[in-house]
Amino acid sequence: MEIDPAAESHRLAELLRRDVHKRLRRRGAVVGVSGGVDSAVVLALCVRALGSERVLGLLMPERESGTDGERLAHLVAEQLNVETVVEDITPALEGFRCYARRDEAVSRAFPDFERGRDRVKIALPGNVLEHDTLNVFTLSVIDHAGREHRVRLGPGDLNQIVAASNFKQRTRMSLLYYHAELRGYAVIGTPNKDEHDQGFFVKWGDGGYDIGPIRHLYKTQVYQLAEYLGIPEEIRAAIPTSDTYSADASQEEFFFRMPFEVMDAIWHAMEEGIPARQSAQALDLEPSQVERAYAEISRKIATTDHLRTGPISYGTKRSES
Repeated sequence: MEIDPAAESHRLAELLRRDVHKRLRRRGAVVGVSGGVDSAVVLALCVRALGSERVLGLLMPERESGTDGERLAHLVAEQLNVETVVEDITPALEGFRCYARRDEAVSRAFPDFERGRDRVKIALPGNVLEHDTLNVFTLSVIDHAGREHRVRLGPGDLNQIVAASNFKQRTRMSLLYYHAELRGYAVIGTPNKDEHDQGFFVKWGDGGYDIGPIRHLYKTQVYQLAEYLGIPEEIRAAIPTSDTYSADASQEEFFFRMPFEVMDAIWHAMEEGIPARQSAQALDLEPSQVERAYAEISRKIATTDHLRTGPISYGTKRSES
């Protein structure tokens, strides 16, 4: 799992420079900067590849965004001397009825929900290493008094909440391409291997970009690059969040169900074909825990394959002479 961050940073910067200029014939890069470690690393790689004067950091908060994200995004952009543009996407989301469509489903599942006062999030069951449970989402409502209420979601309500919330990522993708086309730049994506391969992204949302420079790296490897590239400690120490729902939800709570340092090691072992019992011994876990983790990762990869599939087209078959 250990990489040579200096060599990898140099390699990725060289590839970015080549592909932006020669393959895509673009002048520079636009990066959506969230304040998280992934976008900070991608921004730093783009600066190394293209120079800060040819990189734009785009911040796209909305009314439910975490308060720290924008501050941390500005922090890393200032450190890298990158120009930033802030686009508040709240009006666009209101136009799509993003919040209203989501809250309609929340109100069906939780009739006491008070729109505009209560905060919501969805989450999977706890750590898969500790609980042998299925991936069934629950809705959490935190009322104005701070009390948390949980209810199990039916497929219809879950689908509506997710579909409505996905307007956020798809709106951001549209703005990234607006600013890229305005300047003759390329859109550089920020998903890592954990997010891309397990399906923790929105198709044609944060999964829409021209180049994905860290898509092959586990999250723990991204942190190795972040330390080498001098990403501020405050960003590296922050808990990764989904930043999609009005209530705070970590990525582990919302989707992955395991700490990154454990999940990445288990996943790497699985990809290397190492039996669960041998992996368990190396990681000081029970074989049953590793077997559950293997099954969890495999299931997510299989069930989200459609997200990684491009448009399917049907050509005209030539008649045989």
